[in-house]
Amino acid sequence: MIIKKTPEEIEKIAAAGEIHARTMQLVAGKVAPGVTTAQLDEAAERFIRSQGAEPSFKGYNGFPGSICASPNSMVVHGIPGSYTLAEGDILSVDIGVTLDGWVADAACTFAVGEVSVEAESLIAVTEASLLASVEQVQNGGRIGDISHAVQSCVEPDGFAVVRTLVGHGVGRSMHEDPQIPNYGPAGRGPKLETGMVLAIEPMVTAGGHAVRIAPDGWSIFTQDGSLAAHFEFTVAVTDDGPRILTPWHQLIGNA
Repeated sequence: MIIKKTPEEIEKIAAAGEIHARTMQLVAGKVAPGVTTAQLDEAAERFIRSQGAEPSFKGYNGFPGSICASPNSMVVHGIPGSYTLAEGDILSVDIGVTLDGWVADAACTFAVGEVSVEAESLIAVTEASLLASVEQVQNGGRIGDISHAVQSCVEPDGFAVVRTLVGHGVGRSMHEDPQIPNYGPAGRGPKLETGMVLAIEPMVTAGGHAVRIAPDGWSIFTQDGSLAAHFEFTVAVTDDGPRILTPWHQLIGNA
């Protein structure tokens, strides 16, 4: 069941999203060669809690981190730890913030120093696909419009959309209906209506779309070892069009 939110409830998610955006800005300023993903996690958790909020991921189904930190061929759900960032890496950082029981969820992929042309293009195309898909968040549209916008942006450049992972609704729970694939035809799926709040998250690879789960039960890698990028916003459907509730892009610009 899709749970629509009232304007007051959307404002509560937006308040969590403001903290989220500032957390992502903090993390962006710390991504550099020699930094461990555990250090990024500790900084994010400290800041989130200092704002009177909680890291949504911490303890979620047993997840040990406050953020997901996924380097290079890891697509999503990376557990922060001893991994040390190196020049040329790319790093997806996914953050959830819960404030007064309302969740904001979003992600960004960062270049660590100078990266390859392929990595730079992958990041740019994945972010562009997120922005293109957000434009489809219109009252009266369909979930498939969002999915098709991602696929149409990604595949002409030779990249692949991960097909077994999806975006989702978000609100009091981190994962709500509907599921939002990143591929498929426009004009299909549930109808978009004012009050829906969606976590839209293109996950894109420089190779094939197949993925595998690591022995830790969390980390998801590309099957072929190719690079992966991940971008995400929490977006509300309003009468006036899409409203991005996690506006990290306004604070850090392009990744």
